[in-house]
Amino acid sequence: MMSSGRLSRAVFLKGAVGLAGAALAASSSRAAHAQRARMQVPAMLGAAQAAQWMVYVGCYTTPDRNGHGTGISVYRMDAATGDWTAVQVLEGVPNPSFLALDPSQQHLYCVHGGNDFRQVSAFAIDAETGQLNHLNDQDCGGPNPVHLAVDPTDRALVVADYNSGQVAALPILADGTLGPLSDLAMLPGEPGPHRTEQTGSHPHNVPFDSAGHFVVVPDKGLDRIFVLRLDAAQAKLELNGPPFVQARRGAGPRHIAFHPSLPYAYAINELDSTITTYGYDTDTGVLEPLEVLPSTPSDFTGDDTGAEIVVAPSGRFVYGSNRGHDSIGIFAVDADTGLLAPVGWVPTGGKTPRNFSLDPSGRFLYVGNQDSDTVVTFAVDGATGALTPTGQVVDTGSPVSIVFAAV
Repeated sequence: MMSSGRLSRAVFLKGAVGLAGAALAASSSRAAHAQRARMQVPAMLGAAQAAQWMVYVGCYTTPDRNGHGTGISVYRMDAATGDWTAVQVLEGVPNPSFLALDPSQQHLYCVHGGNDFRQVSAFAIDAETGQLNHLNDQDCGGPNPVHLAVDPTDRALVVADYNSGQVAALPILADGTLGPLSDLAMLPGEPGPHRTEQTGSHPHNVPFDSAGHFVVVPDKGLDRIFVLRLDAAQAKLELNGPPFVQARRGAGPRHIAFHPSLPYAYAINELDSTITTYGYDTDTGVLEPLEVLPSTPSDFTGDDTGAEIVVAPSGRFVYGSNRGHDSIGIFAVDADTGLLAPVGWVPTGGKTPRNFSLDPSGRFLYVGNQDSDTVVTFAVDGATGALTPTGQVVDTGSPVSIVFAAV
């Protein structure tokens, strides 16, 4: 196993090419914003549907994470059928769990999950083949980085350091490489009631909001969702005012997703398997809790933890994954209120759906079944939100994250 020091470039080069919140703005302002934003959706969808895509899959590789993967897997996606063709496996990359692309989709970045790692890495994407070449790696300030995001201006990378309860920022240089760590933001608060999962701050997700103004950080350990501002030019972070919204005690907020055009956000809570709907003010970064509902069906009595949440590009449906129930929950969005209504639950065809992604057109949904070593493909009914297996099952070890790049 690699030590917690810097990762050796040789490791990558041996990879083989192979197959608290204040009130929001008045409701009338929110409604006006929603009406304007709705008009933009068809144009955005049209652009996404016209593209061809490369697909990058992160994984776990080490025994302590029950990892069966060997590195970052690269596929080419057939936009008509949703099928994948293997292009490359960049082997020797330890636990490249979560991946992120820069806005130009010329570079890919990854965290290295696990208690023995505290690095993030940069890769160049070949414009013709979509294959990856390692550029460099940097220390991110704490062990077990679990998520990352590139700022919309492509000047800084933000990283969630799960074990140390910190959010890190690193500069992105002109050639796509990462500069040394430039800032660490601590997340204040008292741990939640869970004795083993809430021993301290555990930031689990660091997406930018839909406008790119704020970094929003669900903290599983503190039952809070923090909002931070990023000075991208200096790669510096500061807490917003107010700095957080309080979640239900013991909920364990894990991931959050923003509606593409309406002022709402949706958080999946890991520890109590619920989804919280928030009103969201893009100008102030303030979240207002509106509703909490179960992520699993009412007749499910087993153990479960919520994992991933995604909003369809159309904004009409929200999807959430359940580990234990091993399903994707489908929820319809009320365009006037942002509230959710359950549509149904679909088995993922495997065990432990840690992550799933919609392709940019929203026509296909891909579920990474971490403990079954498969990615299962579903066709999406845009009118009803329903998911239907296409029959494609991609065998890949311990899939953790799936991202798409245009080619």
